[in-house]
Amino acid sequence: MKQLLLTFLIILAISLTQAQNTTLNLIPQPVEIQQNSGVFTLNKSAIVSFNKPESRDVAEMLVLKLNVATGFGTKANQGNKGTIQLNLNQNPDPKLGNEGYTLVSTSKSVVISANQQAGLFYGMQTLLQLLPKEIESKLLVKMKWTIPAVKVTDYPRFAWRGLMLDVSRHFFTKEDVMKYIDEMARLKFNTFHWHLTDDEGWRIQIKSLPKLTEVGAWRVQRYGHFGDRAFPKPGEPATDGGFYTQDDIKEVVRYAKERNVTIVPEIDVPGHSMAAIASYPELSCKKDTSTRVSPGINFVDWFGNNTFRANIENALNPSDENVYVFLDKVFTEVATLFPGQYIHVGGDECYKGYWAEDEGCKALMKKLGIRHVEDLQGYFMNRVEGILKKNGKKLIGWDEILDGGISPEATVMSWRGIKGGIEAAKMGHDVVMSPTTFAYLDYVQGERTVDPPIYASLRLQKCYSFEPVPEGVDAKYILGGQGNLWTEQIPTLRYAQYMVFPRAWALSEVYWSPKESKNWDNFIVRVEKQFDRSDVAEINFSKAIYDPIIKTKRVNGKLELTMETEAPRLEIFYTIDDAMPDKYTSKYSSPLLLPDGPITLRAIAYRDGKPIGHLITLKREELEKRAGN
Repeated sequence: MKQLLLTFLIILAISLTQAQNTTLNLIPQPVEIQQNSGVFTLNKSAIVSFNKPESRDVAEMLVLKLNVATGFGTKANQGNKGTIQLNLNQNPDPKLGNEGYTLVSTSKSVVISANQQAGLFYGMQTLLQLLPKEIESKLLVKMKWTIPAVKVTDYPRFAWRGLMLDVSRHFFTKEDVMKYIDEMARLKFNTFHWHLTDDEGWRIQIKSLPKLTEVGAWRVQRYGHFGDRAFPKPGEPATDGGFYTQDDIKEVVRYAKERNVTIVPEIDVPGHSMAAIASYPELSCKKDTSTRVSPGINFVDWFGNNTFRANIENALNPSDENVYVFLDKVFTEVATLFPGQYIHVGGDECYKGYWAEDEGCKALMKKLGIRHVEDLQGYFMNRVEGILKKNGKKLIGWDEILDGGISPEATVMSWRGIKGGIEAAKMGHDVVMSPTTFAYLDYVQGERTVDPPIYASLRLQKCYSFEPVPEGVDAKYILGGQGNLWTEQIPTLRYAQYMVFPRAWALSEVYWSPKESKNWDNFIVRVEKQFDRSDVAEINFSKAIYDPIIKTKRVNGKLELTMETEAPRLEIFYTIDDAMPDKYTSKYSSPLLLPDGPITLRAIAYRDGKPIGHLITLKREELEKRAGN
C-alpha cells in the first residue's frame, strides 16, 4: 500500500507540474478552448504547410517568426502534409465568418483551419502565444519548444477592433508606425486609426498642396509639459516635425494589409486645423499670415460643459468656396492612398466664434436660413461628405458631427462618453464606441503622482469593464470599439507602448471575446504572464497594477485612509512617520484614521516578500485633496 501510495503521489506531482507548465494564458481569450493531455514538440524537422496559394504570406510570416528564436530553419511548403498546417476550408464554416479559425494541436501536429486568410493569421497569433515566451526573442534560444494539446474554436465579437495613434502632436516614423501595427495585430485588432493632421502638425504629403508639408509639418522646438510651452517667436526656425510621403503611406498600407489591419486615415476638419492654416492662411476667416504651427501651446480657454474659446483661429472658413476646393484636393489624394471604405474627418472641438464674426459666414447663414452658427458645421460636414462620396469613401467622424446634422450614412465615433453613440445608434447611424471613460489610453493609468500628469485617470480594470453595446441599443448599429492614444505627452514609441499596454490587452478582449467569458480575476493572471512575454519581445508596458490605489474620505472630522491594488496576492506596507516602508513596517489590512498634523504617507506593495511597483509618497495636502477638502 505504501508503494502504491508513493507511486500515486509521484504521478500526481508530475501531472500537476505538467498542468502548471502548460497553463494557457491567451489574450484575447478564445470563444472555446479545450486543453487535452500531451504536447506538440517543435523541432528541426518541422514543416509549415499551406493548402492554397493565398495562404503563403501567413505561412512565410510564421516560419520567419519561428526561425528567429529556434534557429531551426523551418520551411513553408504548399500542400497539407506539414507538421503545422494552415488550411483554408474547402466548404466555409458559417460560424467562423471571415476572421474566425479553429486550431487543433496534438502530439503529432498542429492544424489551423479558417474560411479566409485573416482567420489563419489570427490562428497563427494564438499558436505563437501557446509557445513558450522565448519565442518572442530576437536572439537564438536553446530550449525545448512545446505547444500544449488543445482544441480552439475562435471568432471575434465585433467587426471593428481599433487602436488610434496620433502622429500630429508628436511625429512617429514610418518604422514606428509599422511596429505599432505589428503590436496591434498580435492582439487581433484589425483597424488602425491614423490621426494624421491637427494643430501641431500636418503629416501626409498632398502633392497638389505642397505647403501643407513644407510649412505645416514643422514647428519650433519646445520641451516641457504640453500646454505650458512658449509661443513661437518671430523668425524662429521650425525644425521639429516630419511627414509621410505618399510612397511611405503606400508602404505602410501594404504592411498593414499583410497583417489584416485596415487603416482609417483622419484629416481633422474644420477645427484642429492650425497646421493647415499656417500653410494656407487664406483658408481661415481672419486670414492671419502670422499663424504658426502650434508647438503645444495653450491657446484655448475651457469653461466647462464642453464650452471653450480659441484665442488663435484654428478652424477652416465654411463660407469660402476655396476651402472646399482645398478639401477636394486633399481628400481626393487621400482616397487614392487608402483602400479602406472610411475616411475620418474629425469634426471635434471646433470653435465657431470666428465664424460668428465673419461677414461671409453671416451671409451664408442667411442664405441657408440658419439661426445658430453651430449649424454651419452641419453644412460643412455635408459638403465634405459629398467630396468623400465622389471618391468612393464613407464619412466617419467624432460625435460632434451630430450637432449640426449629418446624413444617415455617416458613421459616428463616440468619444464624449457613450451618450453620443447611443443617440447616433437610435438615429440609425453605425457607431464605433471609443469613450474617454474606458478607451483613452493617454490617460494616467496608475498613481497620478507617479506618472506625468494628464487630463484624467483610467485604470486597467476600468478598461476591462467596458461594454460597447449599451442597454436599450440595437447591437446591429455598434460596429465595435477602439482605444485612442493622443500623444500630447508621448514623444516616443517606447513611451507609447508604456501607455498602451496592458490597457490595450483589456480592450482586445472586450472587442474580440464573448461578453459572457469576461472574468477579471482570470484576466489579471493572464496579464502578468503577458508581462513576461513582453519583456522578451522588448515591448514596454506599465506595471501600474502593482501600485496601491490610495483613497481618503472624511469620517467624523478625521481623515480615513483606504488602500487596495488591482493585482492579486499583494501586501501593502506603509509609514506615516517619515520612515521608508518595507515589509517590517505597518501592513495595511483595513481602513484607518490618520492622525492630525503634517504627516506624509509612504506606501509600497510587496509580493512573496519582495517589493513590487512604485513607492507612493503623498503629503497631507494631497491626502486632504483626495477627500474633497
